[in-house]
Amino acid sequence: MKVKKYIFLLSVLLLTACGKKSSSPDPKPVPEAPVPAAATLTFPAQNSLCNAGDVVSDTQTNIILTWSAAANADSYEIDIKDLLTGTVSKQSSTTNQFKATLLKNTPYAWSIVSKSEKNVQTASSDTWKFYVAGPGITSYSPFPATLLTPSFAQTFATGTETVDLSWTGSDADNDIASYNVYLGTAADPPLLKSGLSDQFLNNITVSPGNTYYWKIITTDSKGNTSTSDIYKFTINQ
Repeated sequence: MKVKKYIFLLSVLLLTACGKKSSSPDPKPVPEAPVPAAATLTFPAQNSLCNAGDVVSDTQTNIILTWSAAANADSYEIDIKDLLTGTVSKQSSTTNQFKATLLKNTPYAWSIVSKSEKNVQTASSDTWKFYVAGPGITSYSPFPATLLTPSFAQTFATGTETVDLSWTGSDADNDIASYNVYLGTAADPPLLKSGLSDQFLNNITVSPGNTYYWKIITTDSKGNTSTSDIYKFTINQ
């Protein structure tokens, strides 16, 4: 009887041991790849008249855009906007420079987006403007003004009766003479105020339930002009 009892107990112990799951340590969390840093633009300089580059034709030149290498970035998106037509060209590079074929006598804005294959997040540089020099041109149009406030498609609370507009202007020749402000409920707004030297216009009366559009036309001392983008904002009913 004792032998049978021992065999029974041994069987129970074996079954219990086999039924236990092997324990293993929890896997260590994989650290997230660092987010790429924003690049710093270096050339062409902000608001500059760019005479550098290799001539391609009577109308085009090659200019090498450069920026600082951004930490944790393995590639870059180069965004180049023709400020006369509004056309945006998106290019890519794995180094901190890019040769762009650009039109002469044309203003451009450019910026860099830092990217990483290990992280979906990106980082954007500042946006700089420059003017590609043209043969025989002694005076260049101002850069289109950059609209600041209200921001594009901003919505104001019910009860808002006035708004303040602000913008920034720049010119390669540094001879801006005045700004004309256009504002209204039409998509192509009418003139509101002309001959401003300041880069703001405050206490503009608005009505609830309306969407307003606004733009700035910049004029320099030679009579050259440029037109900003058109922004809109809404006053809640």
